[in-house]
Amino acid sequence: QVQLVESGGGSVQAGGSLRLSCTASGYSYSSYYMGWFRQAPGKEREGVARITPGGGTAYSNSVRGRFSISRDNAKNELYLQMNSLTPGDTAVYYCAADKRTGVGVAEWGYWGQGTQVTVSS
Repeated sequence: QVQLVESGGGSVQAGGSLRLSCTASGYSYSSYYMGWFRQAPGKEREGVARITPGGGTAYSNSVRGRFSISRDNAKNELYLQMNSLTPGDTAVYYCAADKRTGVGVAEWGYWGQGTQVTVSS
């Protein structure tokens, strides 16, 4: 049974940093595309960053240069290092997994339960 569990969320002041983790189990983690998504109150879920099985990365324009996605295939873990946080980054952050590439946000196959990130000014 596929399970994704996020951790590392919390409250931080603007300009601060947080590191999110996602622990995966129940599937062949190293062969899956992984992604971080977020959803703020009243807004649609949006993609933040994604990483290929081989470690190739891509970022949304809003976080490029501030966030860094990485994975440890030996530990079945996914990370999101978030620096220079702003109140606009406040959201519930989710990790997701899918065997396919190029799928839309709603099409990712497996999701975690989410972790809250709150950035105060």
